[in-house]
Amino acid sequence: MTNFRELIERLTAEKTEFIIVGGFAGTIHGASRSTQDLDIVYRHSPENLQRIVRALEPCTPYPRGAPPGLPFKWERQTLEFGANFTLATKLGFIDLLEDITGGGTYLQLLPFTIQLTVFGRDCLCLDLPKLIQVKHAAGRPKDFDAIAELVALRDERSEPR
Repeated sequence: MTNFRELIERLTAEKTEFIIVGGFAGTIHGASRSTQDLDIVYRHSPENLQRIVRALEPCTPYPRGAPPGLPFKWERQTLEFGANFTLATKLGFIDLLEDITGGGTYLQLLPFTIQLTVFGRDCLCLDLPKLIQVKHAAGRPKDFDAIAELVALRDERSEPR
């Protein structure tokens, strides 16, 4: 099981620039669905990549689903040469996403975020209307299953569409 609290504490302690998206963002907004991983969109700058490396290094990140023993170096250059990383760590699963379908990059998503306190830490989270939009754009069955609940939450709060 993923330790969301500790992952978020590690990322915020290093002042990592990230936005919580995906299933955990839904949970933060009040959805009852559980999720197995923390999905974040991160700012792809050299400084931020180094902060991500420092935050997650003690957790021994490794590509999720990859056979053991593959050469994988957890360093800034690894992140510089990639975009999206699905990782298994000692704290559970985390997906580092440079951009998301229907939403874009960290900078493109910033106007659609809200700042919330999560486990006592200030974090940016995708707002509910944008979360619904990106789940529609992703088009996966599990996303469609979650959309109805997210729409109900949005309508209950009378948030803009």
